[in-house]
Parts: sequence; structure tokens; C-alpha cells
Amino acid sequence: KMMLLTTLCLQLLLLLQSTCAFTAPPISSRLSTATKSPSSIFSSSNEEFTGFGNVGFLVLAGGTGSRMKANMPKQFLDLSGSPVLHYSLHLFLEKLPEYCAQNGLSPPSTVVLVMDPKYQPDYQPIVDKYNGKLAFANPGVERQGSVENGLNKLVEVSKENNGSPCEFVAVHDSARPLVTIPEIESVVRDAQSVGAAVLGVPCKATIKESDDGVLVQRTIPRARLWEVHTPQVVKVEALLRGFDKVEKENLEVTDDVSIIEALGEPVKLTLGEYTNLKITTPEDLDVATAILKDREDDQINLI
Repeated sequence: KMMLLTTLCLQLLLLLQSTCAFTAPPISSRLSTATKSPSSIFSSSNEEFTGFGNVGFLVLAGGTGSRMKANMPKQFLDLSGSPVLHYSLHLFLEKLPEYCAQNGLSPPSTVVLVMDPKYQPDYQPIVDKYNGKLAFANPGVERQGSVENGLNKLVEVSKENNGSPCEFVAVHDSARPLVTIPEIESVVRDAQSVGAAVLGVPCKATIKESDDGVLVQRTIPRARLWEVHTPQVVKVEALLRGFDKVEKENLEVTDDVSIIEALGEPVKLTLGEYTNLKITTPEDLDVATAILKDREDDQINLI
């Protein structure tokens, strides 16, 4: 137990130190190198940011979480008294609209929850509570299928609610419960300016390439490497075109903006926070718990 506690403390210390790493010269140098070209080509829009009214949020909660070694998918595991998934739902359905009201911004148009049908009855009371603002979609076999199903539902519901489909979709992994409102606003602003944007942070680890998993082939320079997070925000029209291209050409894509890259269209890197971690292993839950304790956020109550 003492060894496990020591390991977790070290992980948390490294994570918290990383949130301040941008002030250190090595990180600052890499940030300057990595963002100079995109920011010079795609400057922020001169139009005033009016909010999230043309953005629909897609929450992916259809995963199995096999690496958690738990008896339920990771999005339903307890995190400081609430299921991991509830942090994303609370953010998009409660905190973000409240922030918009306080700052004169339009709130998100629609939230679609991609979830296995067998869990949907448990969440029907939450869908009913938000009266048209939240809807279910079924997952696909792979992530791409889940996003496509969710996107089709988002277009349908937003058209019913607003008379026209939303212009942008923000795809978020429910296993990232710690994303913040400033991160969301930044990535949405960038997407509205460029057409597609993804949250990310410069890689801190040394990355080595290997063909066989035994011998090192080469060390990849990390100055140009970014670890991407979610939300990833894309124009709906472009994502639909991308799905067609991926299907016709049988392309392999690993995330949502990869589809936009396949179209040859620009994707803006939006600087995020290292605390926007993905719950993948049991140790991640302990680190996330410590971060939440430090933030002292309000209790989640969706029902």
C-alpha cells in the first residue's frame, strides 16, 4: 500500500508540475516553434465571439474500458461521488450554459450522448429532464462509427430544435472528465475561425519508434509532437464529406480531426491543459480525484 501511495503521489506531482511547464524555457521554445506557422496563417477571426449557439456537443460513452480491469465500463465508475460520465454531462448541460448566461453568450444548441442501448434506460430520466437538449445515439463498432451515428442524430435534433442543423460539432470523450470551460471556449473559437480545431499539449516524453516492440529503430524529435485531447471541433459539413472519403477509399483514421486532415483541410492546434487527462487505468482515477479536490468544484446533480 505504501508503494502504491508513493507511486500515485509522484504521478500527481508530475502532472501538477506540468500545468506550469509552459513558463519554462524548453516548453516555451517548443510552443513558439509549434504554433508560429498556424497562428501566422490562421489569425483569430475579427468577428466577435458570440458563443456556442451554432455548436452541438457529442459525448462518446460507448466504450468498454477493458484496461480498467473493472466490472463496468470506465465512464460509469465512481469519481469523487459521481460517475465519470456525469462530469461531461454536467459541464455541457449546466456549467457551460450558466457561463454563457453570465457572459452574454449563446449556449450550446444540442448535446448527443452516444451510449450502448442497454444503459440508456438508466439515463432516460436525465434526457427527459433536459427536454430536447439531450438525446441518445447508439455506438458503432469502432469510434468512427460512433461519431457518425452521433453526428447524424445531432443534425436531426438540432434541425428540429432550431429549424436548421448546427454548423459545428464538438466531439468529446466521456473518459476526459476534467476539461475546463476556458479550454472549450478556446477550441470552439479556433474552429469557428479555421474550420477545425483540436485541444492538445506539447509532448513531454521522449518518443521512440520500434518495428518489433523489442529494438529501438529511432528516437522521434519531440519538438514537433503534440498529444491531442478532446473536444475536437469540426464543421459538420466537412466531417460528413470526410466520412464519405474515408468509406470510399477505406482510409484508417484514429480521431475526428484525422478525417479533416484526410481531406487536405487545415486543423488548428488549440493549446489545452495537461490536467485534461483520459481515465484509462485505475491510477488515473486517483490522480483525477486529487485534481478535483484541488479545484473544489460544486457537487454534480443531474437528476
